Order: sequence, then structure tokens, then C-alpha cells
Amino acid sequence: MGGWAIAVHGGAGVDPDLPLQRQEEAKQLLTRVLNLGISALRSNLSAIDVVELVVRELETDPLFNSGCGSALTAKGTVEMEASIMDGPKRRCGAVSGLTTVKNPISLARLVMDKSPHSYLAFDGAEDFARQQGVEVVDNEYFITPDNIGMLKLAKEANTILFDYRIPSKGCGAGVESPLKMNGLPMSVYAPETVGCVVVDREGRCAAATSTGGLMNKMVGRIGDSPLIGAGTYACKLAGVSCTGEGEAIIRGTLAREVSAVMEYKGLGLQEAVDYVIKNRLDEGMAGLIAVSNKGEVAYGFNCNGMFRGCASENGFMEVGIWE
Repeated sequence: MGGWAIAVHGGAGVDPDLPLQRQEEAKQLLTRVLNLGISALRSNLSAIDVVELVVRELETDPLFNSGCGSALTAKGTVEMEASIMDGPKRRCGAVSGLTTVKNPISLARLVMDKSPHSYLAFDGAEDFARQQGVEVVDNEYFITPDNIGMLKLAKEANTILFDYRIPSKGCGAGVESPLKMNGLPMSVYAPETVGCVVVDREGRCAAATSTGGLMNKMVGRIGDSPLIGAGTYACKLAGVSCTGEGEAIIRGTLAREVSAVMEYKGLGLQEAVDYVIKNRLDEGMAGLIAVSNKGEVAYGFNCNGMFRGCASENGFMEVGIWE
């Protein structure tokens, strides 16, 4: 075994004019949660426990788009989704349509550990949360003043805002975006989903992803984050978490493709990540983080940038946004 490794992300597709203060805040949060994961790994916590721990911390901070600070639906409410996967036996749990669960990733873990199913959504997921005694809060807890303002901008522009905090130049009624999703206009691309992948000292891989989705999304829309094989995947070889244009990630089954080309084409981890980003996104934009059972860590994206942090037991550590 090559020792432990960990990577975190806070979304791919970053506005090039993102204020420096916002960049610094993002780097500080990524560094904090990365160090949290590193400490847990040094204490021999298992990979699946570490990814849950790190994503819970990201859900609690309103900076990125998960848990508190989640993007708003067209009706001004929050509908969150998350998934988690344990590589050794490919056990998984996923949830969608959550409106009151404070930490969606922990409910996904309970679906994996305490239910006969792999995926629960909307009322069924909320009922299961109460049966399990997880912490619930009013939907207002997740809503921030920034997001209320960005939803207003999205409605005025009649578009889905991917970069829901930094409006594109000229964003307003009657301004058509040059970018499209499934043929429909969208704004500057930066969804800010969060995720974590880990391989522990035993070579066990795990992955977790959590998001509030898209600003001004249709009520009931489900993205790639809770879909095993699309936004999240872990097996004996690798763990992967994706972020970006959910519809493109779903079409390309992006997370599963990384381990598939490793298994079937014999590619190394970074080679596999590069291959998938180049060949499986069509015209979509996205990024991903990955670890292998050999203690390797890798990432890739085909857009302006990705909020990310990586570290491994050999002393490597990096936190960045741009190429």
C-alpha cells in the first residue's frame, strides 16, 4: 500500500473575476477541512468515516453550495442531495430532495448502513431521517441573504445560475447567455458542489459528494451528486467525486468511468482522470477529484478552475483554484 491520500473540492468552473477575498475565504475553508481529514487519517480513521467527517464540515459552512448556503429552487426553497460510497464492497447510500436534514451526507451514510436500500428521496428520505433521529432544522436555516439576492437575479435573467454568488457581466433581463445546458441558456459556470475522496492506510477507498444543486432549478430536479457512478463512485481501485454541469456528468457516468478505464485500459490514476475529462464530457464542463488504492491523488477539470485541496502521507499538500 502507498499510504493514505485525500482530496476535497468545492466546485468546478470559477468566475475569472472572482474577488480575491472570496478566493482567500475558499482556500482557508479547503485548508481547514483538508487538515481535519489529515488528522483523522493519521489517527487511523477509516476512509468512509473520513469522507463523511469532511463533507459534514463543508455542509455546515455556508461558503459553498451544500447544507447551509445551498442554492435555491425556483420557489425559493432548498432541496439538497448527497451520496456516499465505500469502495471495498461497493456499498453506497444516496438521498435527494431533502428540506430539513442538517447534514445530508450523514443521512446518505445511514441509508447505506441502516436501510435495505441504496437511495431514498423527498418525503421518504425525510421520514427515514426522523426514524433515525438525525438533526433536522427548518428550511430557512439553509437559506442565506446572498442566495436570496442571486435567485432574484436568476429570475430577472430567466436563467439557471450556475455561479450563484458572482453574477456574470451584463446578467439581466433580455441578456442571453452564450453557454447552454441541454440546449437552454445558463450563466457563468460554477456550481460549487462539495466532495471528498480518501484512501486510508489499508488501501480502502471512499467517496462522498453533497450539493444544493442549481440556483433557480425546477423543483424536483436531481443532479449528478446523488447518482452512484455519475457524481460519486468508489471501488477497490479508486474513489471519485465530481462537480460541474450535472446533466453532462450524468450522461458520461463520469465517476465510474475513471475506475473503468483504470480497470479495462490499465491506465494510472492521473492518466484515467485526464482521459475521462477529455473524452467523456462531450461539450459539458466539469471537474473531479480522485484517489487510488496505491495512495495516489489526482484531479482534473476542463473549465476555468476548480476549488480543490489534496494531500498524501508522503508529505504532498496543495490547495488551489486555477490551473
